[in-house]
Amino acid sequence: MTDEPATSESASDAAPLTRRARREKERVEERARASARRRPDRKRLRHDATAGLVLGIESVPDGLASGLLAGVNPLAGLYAYLFGMVGAAFVTSSTFMAVQATGAMSLVVADAGLGGAPDPERALFTLAVLTGIVMIAAGLLRGGTLLRFVPTAVMTGFVTAVGVNIVLGQLGSFTGATLEGSGRLAKTLDLLLHPGRIDLASLLVGVVTVAGIVLLQRTRLGAMGLVVAVVLGSALAAWFRWAFGADVQVVADIADVPSSLPMPVLPSLPDVPSLLVPALSLAFIGLVQGAAVSAGVPNPDGRVSDPSRDFVGQGVGNLVSGIFRGMPVGGSMSASALVTASGARSRLALVFAGGVMAVVILAFSEVVGLVAMPALAALLIVVGVGAIKPDRVRSVVKTGRLQTVVLAVTFVLTLVVPVQYAVLLGVALAIVLHVVEQSNRVRVTRLLIEDDGRMREVEPPPTVPPHEVVVLQPYGSLFFASAPTLRDRLPALDADSQGSVVILRMRGVDEIGLSLIGVLREYAATLAAHDCSLVLTLGSHRVLGQLEHEGLVEALGEGAVYMGTEWRGETVRRAYVEALERLDTPGNRPPTASRDLG
Repeated sequence: MTDEPATSESASDAAPLTRRARREKERVEERARASARRRPDRKRLRHDATAGLVLGIESVPDGLASGLLAGVNPLAGLYAYLFGMVGAAFVTSSTFMAVQATGAMSLVVADAGLGGAPDPERALFTLAVLTGIVMIAAGLLRGGTLLRFVPTAVMTGFVTAVGVNIVLGQLGSFTGATLEGSGRLAKTLDLLLHPGRIDLASLLVGVVTVAGIVLLQRTRLGAMGLVVAVVLGSALAAWFRWAFGADVQVVADIADVPSSLPMPVLPSLPDVPSLLVPALSLAFIGLVQGAAVSAGVPNPDGRVSDPSRDFVGQGVGNLVSGIFRGMPVGGSMSASALVTASGARSRLALVFAGGVMAVVILAFSEVVGLVAMPALAALLIVVGVGAIKPDRVRSVVKTGRLQTVVLAVTFVLTLVVPVQYAVLLGVALAIVLHVVEQSNRVRVTRLLIEDDGRMREVEPPPTVPPHEVVVLQPYGSLFFASAPTLRDRLPALDADSQGSVVILRMRGVDEIGLSLIGVLREYAATLAAHDCSLVLTLGSHRVLGQLEHEGLVEALGEGAVYMGTEWRGETVRRAYVEALERLDTPGNRPPTASRDLG
């Protein structure tokens, strides 16, 4: 008997030890599983290396073409692809976001007037760094929320015009013609008026490259067909130069292609003021393009991407690109889709792609210098045509006349003014449209309160009827721009409008501006002039404080403002019943404003 307590006590001590050991074992196993997830296995590395090889090889001609489109040293596009992509690889929330120079951003660079700077190349690097700073700041301030202010019509018009601009901007290199004019449209007109300037050998190289891209991308080569087509076009250009002495321009004719990676360079602070507007435009374009990548290329673990963090990642990519002599970069939908379709499993695929580009620069610089400019122009023309989506344009046109006008205005602005200003004008247009749309959505209904307390909504009367209680319910965003719309929606008063009470139910309104208070004051004065009165039922103490501060509560008179409770409909019913009682009392009239309503 004496051993039983000891045995029971030992068992009770052993049980907690077993539970502790089990919990410790579970923690060790979880750490092991987490470590295994972080540690890349050979199969995953093989997939990432393959996807990186495809993207890296494809990015070499694409990067050179971006530099050509931007009107800068093509190597700046190549360095931007390399350093921008690797710099942002581990910062973005989107696993497969490839941060590279894009067509829209290249057009902004082309219109930024860098040629007027004392050192145009350093101004380009400074622009990339400045864009990165703006992007990082906007991302930290949750700038991803700005996307909701950009209507589809604005972006469709902008993207369509960018596609047209890309095509028009490459006609000179594509045809080998020297064009005159202050803009892409002027140069295109110059080409149409002087077709004799076309170099047939260059034109043939461009046509062959376009045909190769279109045909080879439909084969098993897929995206690699683009690289093969550029190689074939460049080989044809080399043969024309060797056999016929044709003057087909190549990369080495306009830039020295070094066999080493660039050394870091510091930005030029005196150039910052003149580059601020292009940097803001580039940052906005990067936001939109990054959001498209976040939505179109999901993370492999199902985690939802954060647009603001992607914005920060693009900013880091720009900083690295600018410091290493690259042009501004942003999220590239085509490159992100390519690396995903090529079998990438993690962010390492982007690092592998950067490594492939570095190897090409270090070991094959002479080959890079032989890439034909008409072939690069052909690549950009295919990209520009692909950016034009007729179905998307038709969808916008079907939504209504206003959206069609917005699309057309944005399209024309992007064609005729520098792209950086067109972007900012598009944003301003989007904000104005948002304000106009919200202000026009205000509507007013009349609430009919039955004897059993139920309420039903009907259309408000055009004028205030005599000796009645009219309960009105406004809907929509009641802010400064909607004040005139609300005023027009309220029933008017005529000679028969006598002795009535208008109850304006403002439940759900959390803030009221001076413009709306002015409308209420004016309407109350008009009612008082016809021996009627205005009663307000509120649901927010903040609104009550604003009305008291402006003196409207005192001006409306005692009993003319009701504060709502947690019971929905209780306050407006009480105001309605008390208004009826005042109307039914002989010799009593509705409360009217005693002063300060005029």
